[in-house]
Amino acid sequence: MTLSFYVHIPYCVKRCGYCDFNTYTPNELRAGGDIASVSEGYVDLLIEEVNLIPESGPIPTIFFGGGTPTLMEPMDLGRVLSQLENKFGFADGCEITIEANPDSVTLEKLEALHSIGINRISFGMQSANSHVLKVLDRTHNPENVAKAIDWAKSAGFAEISVDLIYGTPGESVEDWSSTVDTALSLPITHISAYALIVEEGTKLGSQVKRGEVVMPDDDLTADKYLIADEKFHSAGFDWYEVSNWAKPGSECRHNIGYWKGVNWWGLGPGAHSHMDGRRWWNVKHPNSYRDRLQEGESPMLGEEFLTDTEKESERILLEIRIRDGIGISSLDSEQRSRLLPFLAAGHLSNEWWQEGRVILTQSGRLLADQIVREILL
Repeated sequence: MTLSFYVHIPYCVKRCGYCDFNTYTPNELRAGGDIASVSEGYVDLLIEEVNLIPESGPIPTIFFGGGTPTLMEPMDLGRVLSQLENKFGFADGCEITIEANPDSVTLEKLEALHSIGINRISFGMQSANSHVLKVLDRTHNPENVAKAIDWAKSAGFAEISVDLIYGTPGESVEDWSSTVDTALSLPITHISAYALIVEEGTKLGSQVKRGEVVMPDDDLTADKYLIADEKFHSAGFDWYEVSNWAKPGSECRHNIGYWKGVNWWGLGPGAHSHMDGRRWWNVKHPNSYRDRLQEGESPMLGEEFLTDTEKESERILLEIRIRDGIGISSLDSEQRSRLLPFLAAGHLSNEWWQEGRVILTQSGRLLADQIVREILL
């Protein structure tokens, strides 16, 4: 058995208005200091959690997410990698990814990150338009994206990705089109593009609830997906998951693992893990995480064991989103019959259906959730 690893870095300088991730600013931690002071000793805790993990085979992929992992010192992240390598070993071609805020890196930091073994980087670009970034409450200067990506290229990163968000209140089709064009002008190998989801309890969620900002029409948001998909495809980026496109060979293997249900261990507060149908999660707050580990206890807060039915439902939910789709033979006759209207309407590939696969067409990707609901009735 092998495990992939997700390493959670729960710190941000400022919380974005749409964010409901398990992240914390110095003010939220009531520390009154900077990131360096609130994160002091955090890497030692991650290493303590690594020491609790049972032996397994060489690691195929590692992903540093957050939060803003690039706020941490590369030397400290390198200590985590060294501990993982010493205990489990790295598989040949181990993919090691880090998320980055364009404002939190320098050429020197990127060179240091690459030198410790990180070989893939994903920049949070979101938009090329300042007024859209302002609505999202993003802190970075859009001009810094190109600079940071050029630095990453110079530092030796061969796999560089950007994350985009579409459907922000006040974002026009022209705004989105220019964002896509700007992203494609950069020396990148991968793009993620997600429709904005307004979560309850966020700053943006409160603004929408009060009527201060108005979410765009669903049809307009769908049009933006189609615009992006066509532009990406024309530039040599093929979709391999509903919200992800890559140049050939540049797909994110770590995320593919999630969609295919591999085993992974999540390190850090609030991190989730999965092993053979068992799912568990850590305590959310960094202070609780620290207290548990300093007392020699597991940071696990809860767990669940998926039934065979739940495993199958999750398999369908995730695998239908990827380019390989799902095998028709894995569905029963009733499920297959419920898909026939989608096939007739062109939302499923007829060519692949004849080959025994359920694979979404471009229009089908817009209806992925609806199609899954029909299968799982």
